[in-house]
Parts: sequence; C-alpha cells; structure tokens
Amino acid sequence: MGFDEEVWAIIERIPNGRVTTYKIIAEKLGTRAYRAVGNACRRNPHAPKIPCHRVINSDGRVGGYMGKTSGAQVEKKIRLLRGEGIEIKGDRVLNLEKVLFKF
Repeated sequence: MGFDEEVWAIIERIPNGRVTTYKIIAEKLGTRAYRAVGNACRRNPHAPKIPCHRVINSDGRVGGYMGKTSGAQVEKKIRLLRGEGIEIKGDRVLNLEKVLFKF
C-alpha cells in the first residue's frame, strides 16, 4: 500500500461529526510529513466516501479542500462540515477539543 492509500485508510476511520488534523494523521503514520498528508487528501479520488473534508489544520482552521485554499472548494468543505454538525466561525472550527478525533 502506498502513502496516499495509507492516508486514505486512516481518514476513512474519522467518524461523522468529528475532525482530525494533518499532523495527527502524519504522527499516526510515524512521520512528520504533514504536507504530504495534505497532498494525499488533495489527490483523493474517493471523496466524499473517504472524507478528507474532516481533516483540518492543527490551529482549527479548516484548511484547503480538493487542492484549493480559498474560494468555492473551501466553502464546500465548510458546508460539508456544518452538515455533520461541526460549528465553524469564519474559517475556524469552534470547540475543537470537543470534536477532535485522535486515533
């Protein structure tokens, strides 16, 4: 299994209504390659079945979605997260510790 597939397998385990971070996924894989995790998310051909929209920045910002860091794609990520009950103000997840999923 390649790196991208390993990332996607981990992301599949994030429950509905919860989020995790690029950093937590990288640490789960035993690496510090946070950006590589983001790139694997960008290349995810299985969205939304493999819910990369549930992966956010460690500081609570929603981050990019489908290779874009602003605009319609990020708004789509925010809509998906809100649809799962995640509260967002601006570009940040509220009550991060409450909804953060750690493996």
